[in-house]
Amino acid sequence: MLKTIENHIKGKSVAILGFGREGRATLPWVIRAKCASKIAIVDKNPVTLPEDLEECDMDIQLITGDDYQKCLNDFDVIFKSPGIVLEKEKEYYTCKILSEMDIFFERFKNQIIGITGTKGKSTTTTLMYHVLKTAGKKALLAGNIGIPVFDIAKDIDEDTILVVELSCHQLEYATISPYIGVLLNIHEEHLDHYGTMEKYTAAKENIYKNMVAGDTVFCQQIIAPGNIDANVVTVAAKDLAGDKSADIFVDGATIKYGELVYEIPVDDIALMGNHNYYDIGFVYGIAKKFGLEDKVIEEGLKTYETLPHRLQKIGVVNGVTYYDDSISTIDETTIQALNTLKNAGTVIIGGMDRGISYEALEEYLSTATVENIILMEATGKRIYEEIKANYPSFNNICRIKVVEHLEDGVKLAKELTKPGKSCVMSPAAASYGIFKNFEERGEVFKRLVLESN
Repeated sequence: MLKTIENHIKGKSVAILGFGREGRATLPWVIRAKCASKIAIVDKNPVTLPEDLEECDMDIQLITGDDYQKCLNDFDVIFKSPGIVLEKEKEYYTCKILSEMDIFFERFKNQIIGITGTKGKSTTTTLMYHVLKTAGKKALLAGNIGIPVFDIAKDIDEDTILVVELSCHQLEYATISPYIGVLLNIHEEHLDHYGTMEKYTAAKENIYKNMVAGDTVFCQQIIAPGNIDANVVTVAAKDLAGDKSADIFVDGATIKYGELVYEIPVDDIALMGNHNYYDIGFVYGIAKKFGLEDKVIEEGLKTYETLPHRLQKIGVVNGVTYYDDSISTIDETTIQALNTLKNAGTVIIGGMDRGISYEALEEYLSTATVENIILMEATGKRIYEEIKANYPSFNNICRIKVVEHLEDGVKLAKELTKPGKSCVMSPAAASYGIFKNFEERGEVFKRLVLESN
């Protein structure tokens, strides 16, 4: 690993752009290489170096403030954190722009299962890791799941399987694809960053664009690539997208993979809903590539614990069961949540407005049987106005209640939801500008639900 870094930075001036998780994981490796001519941290916000940072034989320059990106061409190599948006097109910069993930893929490509998609990637990544560990395989988990890949590099042996969640930002400038790539789906998302759906899709497609002969991509059937050197395994689900011609076809809880037929033990696993069974289809296919038997895969499925904020049951209050689906940031995931919770009495929707379409959700709600639709924040208000304008035959529009914020929404949900029913917060919108992230939004929802009136 260190040698790979040395090859890129020897004798070069190096800047780490963004000093969040990945930037903090990158700095010790750059110092350890002992071959850069200059090291700088570049961030819009003030930077404090970690107290436990190993000794460096040169001063580390700190460049901060609103104009922090104006210095980039003063350096030879930039390690860009995925959350940073470049102010100009990449072609403008004379410096070499790398990332932690670039170096990691260059060194460990043939050991990596890389997983991306608009939705479902965290569940699929952690489930894949859990199934491999249950089978006795040596595996490590990293990436967009919250674990920088540089943090696990020292623990990797030649036989370690690396299960890596990849965001669109981590893939945006990727020049190397993993040995096994997974593209679960692509929905309208992050257009505030990319501007167009084409650019967002192109970032996701880097999961396979640089594959070579012998690599394999597991891909949703309707977005599978055409002519590439790698093996392509298509996946489809009856209730989501695609048809029975897919290599892996998920029909409810039945997975068909060539001659193999596997029944998901739905009553014995924590994951609920057809969208999760679809993700299990990908995990099943990859597990078979590693030679795992059905009984081993099933043990992993039965012992897997769901991630927080993903249709997570948080408790029963006054006879009403509450679910936290704060991970939902697009309309499709809210539709999936309501289809999964057959007794949903109330849904809470809304958040930051990124300008994405809500037509599918509005049409779904127009005939849905959910008794109370609570709309909040900017997207909630927009959805309400669009429903009034475009759905004159909306089934009982009085079901819709518009509130300002989550606190108001939970208070109203407690008043309206009947005992025996469930209430789900599935926002179909981003949390930015309102909460720090979707995790904080979920935790606030849980607190509001469980606290006394």
